[in-house]
Parts: sequence; C-alpha cells; structure tokens
Amino acid sequence: MFDITSSKLFLLAIVALLVIGPKDFPVLLRTIGKYMGIIRGHAREFRAQFDEAMRESELTQLKQDMEKMARETEASMSAAGQSVEQTFDEARRSVENTVTDPLAPAADPAAAADPPLAGPAADAAPQIAETGAAEAGTEVPAEQPTAEPPPAAAPVPATPAAAALPTVEPAPAAQPAVERTGA
Repeated sequence: MFDITSSKLFLLAIVALLVIGPKDFPVLLRTIGKYMGIIRGHAREFRAQFDEAMRESELTQLKQDMEKMARETEASMSAAGQSVEQTFDEARRSVENTVTDPLAPAADPAAAADPPLAGPAADAAPQIAETGAAEAGTEVPAEQPTAEPPPAAAPVPATPAAAALPTVEPAPAAQPAVERTGA
C-alpha cells in the first residue's frame, strides 16, 4: 500500500523534528505508538471475527457434508436392506413352490433312486435273521428304535396317469425282536 523504505522514514523523522521541535517530538512518538496500538487491536479483532466467521462457514459446510453423507449412507443401507428382503422373499417363494408343487422332482436324488423296503420283504428280513441265529445258537440283538420315523411319501394327485399306477401302502412298524436265552 504505502511504499515506505528506511530512507523515506528517515526523511520524515528529520522534517517532523524540524517542524515540531525537539521538545515535543517524544510526545508525538508516544501518541503515534498509542494510536498504532489501537489500530493493531482493531485489526486483530477484525481478523479474529473474520477467522471465526470462516470457521463457522467451514463448520456449516462440514455439517452439511456430514448430513449429506448420512443421508447417502442411510439410502444405501435402505437399498441393501430392501435387496436382502427381496432375495429372502424370492428364496421363501421358491421353497414354498417346491414344497407345494406335487410334480416337482425329489429333493434327494439318492432317496428317489433307492426307495426303502416295503411290504413282505421288509417284514421278512428281521425274521430271517432271528431264525438263522436261533438255529446257530446265538443271540439276536434287539433292534433299537430309531429317533425319527422314515419320511412319508408325498401324496400322488388323482390324474389319469396317476390312476393307472399302483398305490403303495406304507409298511407297518417292525416288531422288536425277543431276546432268547439258551436256558
């Protein structure tokens, strides 16, 4: 703003000394220093207010940024939740369709390929083992009941193709073997 160099300042001091005089020159310097201090205080206060306004502006901007990030995060979490719910609903519908659809293929291909024995063959197996063991003079261990009954066969719908197929009755539960002693 002002281009005051040391040579210009020295020239001003000499003119002030000649105009004011040597007696009042120290009082003039004190007064100038006092006003310079007041001006510096006002400049410091202005700068502090300006910095505070900038910080508030930055805080406001930061607050807006954080609110924006919170809204975006909430929206993405909501979208992810809806996606998960949609996937679960599709999986639930798929399972319900599979369970309720009578023409659906068997869930366990091994069970469909090798059905459990039913009818006379299932009843004869424990009796043959008992007879053979009794003839040999050994004890036949008693059968332990299983914790779960075998799964029931799904009902076959009454369609013309299903009417031509023979129906299979479930086998009665096997009787536990009676332990025989040689006495």
